[in-house]
Amino acid sequence: MAIPCASLHFPSSSSLLLKASSFSSQFPPLLSPSHLFLTVCSRQTPTKSTNARNSNYTNNTGIAYLNYPVVVKAQTSSSSALSREPMLPPFNVLITGSTKGIGYALAKEFLKAGDNVIICSRSAERVESAVQRLREEFGEQRVWGTKCDVREGKDVKDLVAFAQESLKYIDIWINNAGSNAYSYKPLAEASDEDLIEVVTTNTLGLMICCREAIKMTLNQPRGGHIFNIDGAGSDGRPTPRFAAYGATKRSVVHLTKSLQAELRMQDVQNVVVHNLSPGMVTTDLLMSGATTKQAKFFINVLAEPAEVVAEYLVPNIRSIPANGSAKPTYIRFLTGVKAYSQIFSRFAFGARRNRYLLED
Repeated sequence: MAIPCASLHFPSSSSLLLKASSFSSQFPPLLSPSHLFLTVCSRQTPTKSTNARNSNYTNNTGIAYLNYPVVVKAQTSSSSALSREPMLPPFNVLITGSTKGIGYALAKEFLKAGDNVIICSRSAERVESAVQRLREEFGEQRVWGTKCDVREGKDVKDLVAFAQESLKYIDIWINNAGSNAYSYKPLAEASDEDLIEVVTTNTLGLMICCREAIKMTLNQPRGGHIFNIDGAGSDGRPTPRFAAYGATKRSVVHLTKSLQAELRMQDVQNVVVHNLSPGMVTTDLLMSGATTKQAKFFINVLAEPAEVVAEYLVPNIRSIPANGSAKPTYIRFLTGVKAYSQIFSRFAFGARRNRYLLED
């Protein structure tokens, strides 16, 4: 929902707390603490309201003031009326950034489970090579690939069209495409090009993909599940030497929560947005930053090969549509308990020392 024409005025900094319950007490048929819908239907020049109902609304709450008449009404979404078809395997899966690393490992694991998979990358050569390898192992009728730069809206729209042409519909859409520009240095030393690469891929690209994935799955009677992959920084902890990357990954969690809230507000039942956390994966992206003693320590102790991570994640992802779940989830491979256990084992027993990298 949006308020396109109204401006909100707060009388003082102490009144910046908006309580849904105070609104619901005045408009019980329209508002509840869990669903607050405001639609502005007026585009008049702002004037002081003389409408009794609006006057009561603006003067008695003591919180937010609308400076001209609006119509406040409950919204219902036609999407809730869609007859939801059951999701039964094999599933149709689309994975962005999937010609290498964790994306490619996820694609292989879904194919092993009998699903159909679409992969993509901004490099046409890598897509062609990856599709050829996967088809040699799993057959030509179960995997497709196309070039897609997630930073470009047209490319993502073309990706949707390609998916619809190839598979008709997508059950599971995984937003994996991401970049650190293979740069590990203080932000003050980062180039404009590197910062633009990281932010446009990880933030703008994710937003474009989520937008198109939601639009696509909303129009599917069986709906769909969208998974946004997090990364270092998503938990709010600092990421020195790749601050821009950490900031973009922190935004992944916020974006996912916002999209979940938007779908709830529209009473959408057949499209669900989730978070997916692979933890530390021994990809080229991670290993390119293994230049300090601390980095080598944590990679040896906590990181796992992409294949190992995918073997855990894919069954958990597939169980969601298989069980008919409509609840958002946050699937984590590297949990806090697992991380602390492995760190303890390292200090206590020397476990995982020099597992991937020689430590000084």
